Amino acid sequence: MTILLLPPKFPVNQKVHVAKGDDPYKNTQAVLKQIDLSFLKNKKVLLKPNVGRIAPREQGIITDSRVVAAAIDWFIEIGAEVAIGESPIVGVDTMEAFHAAGITEIAGKRKCRLIDLNEGKYVDLPAPDGIAVKGFKACNPIFKFDFLVSIPVMKMHMHTGVSLSIKNMKGCLWRRSKVDLHMLPPISGNEEKPINIAVADMSGVLRPHLSIIDGTVGMEGLGPSAGKARPVNVVLAGLDPFAVDAVACRLMGTTAEKIPHLSMGAERGYGVIDLARIQVSPENWEEWITPFLPPPENLSIEFPNVKVYDKNSCSACQSTLLLFLKRYRNVILDYFPKDEPIRFAIGKGHEIIPENTICIGN
Repeated sequence: MTILLLPPKFPVNQKVHVAKGDDPYKNTQAVLKQIDLSFLKNKKVLLKPNVGRIAPREQGIITDSRVVAAAIDWFIEIGAEVAIGESPIVGVDTMEAFHAAGITEIAGKRKCRLIDLNEGKYVDLPAPDGIAVKGFKACNPIFKFDFLVSIPVMKMHMHTGVSLSIKNMKGCLWRRSKVDLHMLPPISGNEEKPINIAVADMSGVLRPHLSIIDGTVGMEGLGPSAGKARPVNVVLAGLDPFAVDAVACRLMGTTAEKIPHLSMGAERGYGVIDLARIQVSPENWEEWITPFLPPPENLSIEFPNVKVYDKNSCSACQSTLLLFLKRYRNVILDYFPKDEPIRFAIGKGHEIIPENTICIGN
């Protein structure tokens, strides 16, 4: 039997609500009160923030705990049973990440359960229409809930263009299986990166019933963790995750049509990204557009005298290298010839690597 976590079992529409202000708690409550969620009384609701790394909220890497607190309070008020779950990147302890993010504190005050989604065995989640992936190892706890809420932070992403509510669902994949999406072989006859196709495949069988995007402090450039914090002070919410992501893309100065996993998912009928078909409130929302610097196409632009050979690397490996270069590039330059770049290789599947290249990861 195919298990699908899809919105059609609950009301869905292409309305997206945006709120702007200095208080992320009030912004979140403002958008949620415009969505009728009364049908969730006595239902089990799982909140899935982006807390995949250990970081303070001010850096734009993780979801602001005040946004999560507002969501908890709203669902409790309508009579739902609420829990928070996450499956972080490899090497990060879930409960430690919750604590560093301030989520342990806000959840404790509200008697809201925290769940390590990696607990127990995974569930085989078939993706019969998948192109790059025909099935996923999904975290077992998510299937014990009636309603799944994606609460990402607004970020640019080196591999997928942006990281928003659809991409955030990758944190519902079990343990190291998340890394597998970065190691897929090229798809015959398809020039798109396999990771983008895989995320689109995932969105066909694993997407949220409600999306709340935290744009309090986002991240531009070298996202998802090595970029620059970008304060925007907005929160968005809606029932169609593609529509919410599309509005977020516009607020970030890009379009969903330029983001492969969103455009492919929309083409397959998983959601709507055409802004002409999306009802956004308030009407003046485009006044809040805050262009984000896009990820650089070549890391050598960001780090002169450095050459990076990147093939199918995961964001954790890439971020490790980027943070290392930010901190120590000027120091290590003294140990290498001045007339040649410092070479690094990350990822998996390189056929040829030049001599004297420093290899990191797989």
